Amino acid sequence: MFEFFKRIKTVVSSELYSMLEKAEDPEKMLDQFVREMGNEIKDVETATAKMIAEEKLFNKKVIDAKELVEKREQQALKALESGNEELARRALEDKVRVAKELEQLEQLHRNIALQAEDLKDKLKHMKSEFREMELKRETLKAKAGAAKAKTQMNRSLSSINNVGAKQGFERMEKKVMQFEAEAEASEDLRMANQSLDKELEGLDKENSIDLELARLKDKLKSE
Repeated sequence: MFEFFKRIKTVVSSELYSMLEKAEDPEKMLDQFVREMGNEIKDVETATAKMIAEEKLFNKKVIDAKELVEKREQQALKALESGNEELARRALEDKVRVAKELEQLEQLHRNIALQAEDLKDKLKHMKSEFREMELKRETLKAKAGAAKAKTQMNRSLSSINNVGAKQGFERMEKKVMQFEAEAEASEDLRMANQSLDKELEGLDKENSIDLELARLKDKLKSE
């Protein structure tokens, strides 16, 4: 199970771009990898919990066996003190039997304790790698999204006739400039017409005054 994480670490980076080429969704695939790693951790947690339970069970068996050995020792002494040598012998025989079992139990307990420690160390390392992968997932998803967007943009740009678009843009720019020039010319013409009208109006006003002045002069002469 622990090898799964080593495989994932070496595969994720190389698979990121191959997934893009194969039209796979990198974000979904990265989420799937993280889920698989989470399931692997749960399996190791379950195995570790069972091993720890086994270690505790055998530890209790060792303690019980030691207590029984000591108990048989004390019972043999009491039997001898009471003059019952046969009972003392039987107590000692059982003590020897339990002592042999104790040796085996202690060896099994040591082995299981080592296995439990090994599993706990691996589980700790796996969880550390898992946290690292979770942090990297968001970065990789962002990179994948940027790569897809860049690829799409490049495809869109390559499908556009840039020369034709530029020429069309320049043509419209010239047309707008022409519209502006025509508008300015019409404005100048309007202003010129207004100036002429004012001059003519002034001329008419001066002529009417001259006529009135001449009329008055004639009137004075006639008087």
